[in-house]
Amino acid sequence: MSDLSFTKWVACWGNATSITDRKEAVYSKNLTLRYPIRIVFSGNKLRFHFSNLTGTEEIIITKAFVALANEDYKPVEITMNGDTELSIPAGKEITSDEIAFPVEAGQTVDISMYFDGFTQMNAGTLVTGPLSKAQYTYGDFAREKDFPADLNRSTNWFYFLNTIDVFTEEKNHALVCYGDSITAQSWPDYLAQKAWDKGFHNVAVIRRAVCGTRILRQYDCIIYAAYGLKGATRFPIEMQVAGASAVIIQHGINDIIHPVGVEVNIFRPWSDLPTAQELEKGVEEFYISHARSLGIKVWSATLLPIFGWRTYESFRDELRNEFNKWLRTSDKFDGCVDFDKTVRNPEKPEAFADGFDSGDHLHPSEAAYKAMAEAVPEELLK
Repeated sequence: MSDLSFTKWVACWGNATSITDRKEAVYSKNLTLRYPIRIVFSGNKLRFHFSNLTGTEEIIITKAFVALANEDYKPVEITMNGDTELSIPAGKEITSDEIAFPVEAGQTVDISMYFDGFTQMNAGTLVTGPLSKAQYTYGDFAREKDFPADLNRSTNWFYFLNTIDVFTEEKNHALVCYGDSITAQSWPDYLAQKAWDKGFHNVAVIRRAVCGTRILRQYDCIIYAAYGLKGATRFPIEMQVAGASAVIIQHGINDIIHPVGVEVNIFRPWSDLPTAQELEKGVEEFYISHARSLGIKVWSATLLPIFGWRTYESFRDELRNEFNKWLRTSDKFDGCVDFDKTVRNPEKPEAFADGFDSGDHLHPSEAAYKAMAEAVPEELLK
């Protein structure tokens, strides 16, 4: 394919950036991270977005490389303003230089980052799914094809690397999946596989999901810091997606299930419990209006069953159902993906169908995530 066919930048992979879980150790040193990323578009250039959005200190990536994950392993250095050391100020995101790097649809590239000095590991997100695998090792192995077996571990934490763009054909586009832990888990990966298997090689699925996040509130304490920023803050940042054509929004269940009263949990007052109308207003003001300003179509996605979850009460399910009714019927959206209908028990709709509950009565099983991906209309992929 001639390079003359390549006319625009489109995001081909992406995650959200949030505050990582505040465990005892929050710094790393002499660390190499590696993220294998499947490229879904052919193109001739790449650029990389790195985020320290939730960091409180400058981050120095000592060196970073991209390499085709094949036998002929030839890492190419990632630079910014020609500098091979990448500096990300606290609270900021950066974009690398454009790198001449021909790729073909279906290839996998390794993105490797080495951190020589003490590095605050405060900006990242936890995601799972068949396409979301990563590795780390201690020592500088960013150029190496293989990590030492005795120093190598897998991880589902994605630090600093936020989005990868490819300079590609006009027909290609990105579909954004926005939400909380349910979207941070497997259905976006299964949707990406579905698109590929069905021959829709002109769409990338970009995940923007943070576990525990809410539309209307956020936590300002280290216990729940990893639950991320509220929707009004998150959405404009996370919708910076080159070539985005549409967004699927599956968000709001944590607004419903979190409040329990300060006598139970001082950080979860009853005053945080919204009405359905407040949730609807939040979606309209924070999400729909901004997406429309970008020329992006907006699809709603219904909230899943919660019967049996540890804070389940009938009033919460009534609130969920009222909000779901609006998500299904409002003319504010371009369409609705009815995940609730897909995974619920038809005989007991407040609960998951048999085989679709992960066991905690909130998150779906892998079978359910596959069913959710199948429920996304093909018109969003074309």
